Amino acid sequence: MRFISRLRVEILLFLLLLTCYAYFPPRWADWNQNSRLNLTLAIVDDGSFQIDRFVANTGDYAKYNGHYYSDKAPGTSFLAAPVYAAVRPILQTAAVQRIIERITSSATFGETLRPNGSGLATEKVYFALVLMIVAFVTVAVPSALLGVVLYRFLELFNLAAGWRVMIALIYGLATPAFPYSNAFMGHQQVAAMLFASFWVAFLIGQRRLSPRWSLLIGVLLGWTLITEYPAALIVAGVGLYLLAALPDRRWIAGAALAGIPPLALMMAYNYAIFGTVLPVGYKYSELWQAEHQTGFMSLAGLNREALWGITFGVHRGLFLLAPVLLIGLAGFVAWWRSRMHRRELVVCVWAVVSFLLFNGSSVMWSGGFGVGPRYLVPMLPFLAFGIGAFIATWGARWWARMALGIAGVWSFLNVWAQTIGGQSFPQYQPNPLLDYSLPELAAGNVARNLGMALDLGGWASLLPLALVMLIGMAMLFHSVEKPMLAAEGRWAEIQGQRTEHQELSAENREPRTRNRELRAEH
Repeated sequence: MRFISRLRVEILLFLLLLTCYAYFPPRWADWNQNSRLNLTLAIVDDGSFQIDRFVANTGDYAKYNGHYYSDKAPGTSFLAAPVYAAVRPILQTAAVQRIIERITSSATFGETLRPNGSGLATEKVYFALVLMIVAFVTVAVPSALLGVVLYRFLELFNLAAGWRVMIALIYGLATPAFPYSNAFMGHQQVAAMLFASFWVAFLIGQRRLSPRWSLLIGVLLGWTLITEYPAALIVAGVGLYLLAALPDRRWIAGAALAGIPPLALMMAYNYAIFGTVLPVGYKYSELWQAEHQTGFMSLAGLNREALWGITFGVHRGLFLLAPVLLIGLAGFVAWWRSRMHRRELVVCVWAVVSFLLFNGSSVMWSGGFGVGPRYLVPMLPFLAFGIGAFIATWGARWWARMALGIAGVWSFLNVWAQTIGGQSFPQYQPNPLLDYSLPELAAGNVARNLGMALDLGGWASLLPLALVMLIGMAMLFHSVEKPMLAAEGRWAEIQGQRTEHQELSAENREPRTRNRELRAEH
C-alpha cells in the first residue's frame, strides 16, 4: 500500500507540473527556439544541416561558405529530430491541415498578434505546431519528471511527503525553471539530465542501484555536453561524485565510454559543416560578433556588475525574481553544520558557485529575452535542493514557515507575471515586472495558451488552468502518506543523535587518554 500511495503522489505531481508547463506553448518569433527548430526541420525535411530555407525567422545563425546554420549547441535539435520525424506524417494529413486552417482564421489567436505583423499564415501555424510538439516531448516531459526526481531525492533529509511535494512545486512553479520548462531551449533539458544523473549516482553509492546504472549517467552527461556547453562545469562535479560513490570504480570507464556517442555525434556534425570537430558555431555568427569576440567567447573575467545583475539586480536578478531560492542558500549552511551527507552538499554548492562565477564573467550575462537569468537555469534544482535542509532543520519553527511562505508566494507571483504577461518574455526593460509584464497583464495581454483554443481570451483563458491546479493540488496533498508534521525535526533529531554519539565517544576516549598518560609517567 505504501508503494501504491507513493506512486499516486508521484503521478499526480508529474501530471500537475506537466499541465502547467504545456498550457503555455513556446513563444512565437523567438530567435533562440527558432534556430534550434530550424535545424530539426532541416534534418528531417531536407536531410541537411543547412537552414537556408528557414533562416528568415531567426537572427541566431552562423554563416559559412555561403550557407546558413544554427549557431546553437545541437543537442536539443538532435533530440527533437526523431520526434518530428514520427509526427510529420500525421501533420501532413488532411484532418490536421484543416485544423491549421481553422487556427489561421481564429479571432482569439489573432488578437495576440502584433497589429503591424504579417498575420497568421498557414506555414507559421505549422511551424508553431511542430515547435509545440517537440518542446512538449523533449522539454516539458523531462522537466515534469525532474520535479518527481527532486521529490524522491529529498528523502535524503527525512522529510515527510507533504514537505517534499511543496518543495518540488516551489522549484517547478516559483523559480525560473517554470518559464523554460516548455521552451525549446537546452536550459531545462540539461537541468533534468544533470540532476537525474546526480540522483542515480547517489543511489548507486547507497547500494540501492547496480553500478551498471553508471552507463545511463554517462549517456546523460554526454548529451548534456552537446546541449549546453557551460554545463560542462556541473558535469565535472557530478562525474567526480560518481567516481567517489561507485563501489566498483571500474565502472567509471563504462560511464566514460557511454558518454562518447553523443560527443562523437556533435563532432561529426561540426566536421560536416565547419571542417573541424570543435564547436565553433558562435565563431561564425553574423550577429553579436563584438560580444562573442570579447575575451574567450564572451568570457572576460569576473565582473561585479554582471555578478550583481544575475543575483540581486532589478533587471535579471535571480534572488529578486525568486527570493525563495535564498532559503536554499540558508539550507546549505544548515546542511554543512549537520555534518551529514557532505559529499552531496559539495556537488550542490559547486553547481551553484561555478555557474554564478561563469555567468558573472560573461559580457552577455543578461541573456536577451528572458525571465530572470536564463543561463543559471541548469543549477536551479541543486539550489532548490538546499530548501530541504532548511526545512529539515528549522521547519518546526514559526519564523521558518513564515519566511518560506512569504518568499514562496512572492516568487510564484513574480515568476508567473513575467512568464505570462505579454506574447514574448521581457526584453531589455530596466525593471521587467513594472515596465513590461504588469502593464501587459493589466491590458489583458496574456500569453498564448491552450485556453484560447476554447475561444477564451485574455484573463478568461487562464480559468481552465486555475481549475486544474486547484483540483490537482487538493488531490496531491490529500494523497500524501503522512502529515507534514510527522517528519518535522527528524533531521535535527538525527543531528542531535550524531552529536550525542560524538560526545559519548569523546568521553570514552578521555579515560583511555588519562591511562596512557599515567603509564607514561611510570
